[in-house]
Amino acid sequence: MDEAVAQEFANLAIELQDHRTLSEAVDQIVEFAITAVGCDSANLLFVHGAGRIEVMASTDATAERIAQIVVEFGEGPTLDLPAEPGSQIVVHNAQTETRWPQWSRELVGLGVHSALCTRLATNASLIGALNLYAREPLGFNRNDVAVAHILARHASVALAASRQQYAFAQEIDARKRVGQAQGILMERFGLDPDQAFELLGRYAKKHRMKLIETAQELVTGRELPRVTAASSIRRGQPRRPPPR
Repeated sequence: MDEAVAQEFANLAIELQDHRTLSEAVDQIVEFAITAVGCDSANLLFVHGAGRIEVMASTDATAERIAQIVVEFGEGPTLDLPAEPGSQIVVHNAQTETRWPQWSRELVGLGVHSALCTRLATNASLIGALNLYAREPLGFNRNDVAVAHILARHASVALAASRQQYAFAQEIDARKRVGQAQGILMERFGLDPDQAFELLGRYAKKHRMKLIETAQELVTGRELPRVTAASSIRRGQPRRPPPR
């Protein structure tokens, strides 16, 4: 790696630490990958619990479509990366690739023939994968692989912190939304906080919704859920046990 590229990595590391949002960080990483490696497209995927995949950033429509292919078909090198942080898989020619037949056919159809997938992870947790694509076969050489590896290690540290902050912010927002929904129910029906929370939970369970989704619907629309609240909890009155 020459001095100019090393300096670019140093600058990127500083910029990633300065980013305040997760979306800004992932966008910066995929755009930098295009310049540093010289590929045609890139995307970044997060892997959550139970193998759920979330598309976080794509440099263009081709990269976005490839990300969706991975999600739709549950196939591709991204899903088969070894467990070690920074592990990589290189596909030199999708036309002759047999390990992921559906994924390979779709790539060729998009005019993409090479891929370089690098695992994003720290010693503590799996984050996802940075995926780079080239239109020509044999689009990635040893130097490209090395640069992608270093980039992934820098990105993993920054994203681990950003994702933790993002999750914490989401948790705070969810609690706030539920509290706002409770307040609406308390005002409309004269309930105490526990009664309002129970009513919100009943509605969510009945309609197979998440509690936060129910709260969001109530807070945003300012409309009460379509459930007869008075039949469950009488206005301003303690709940009565069912007849025996």
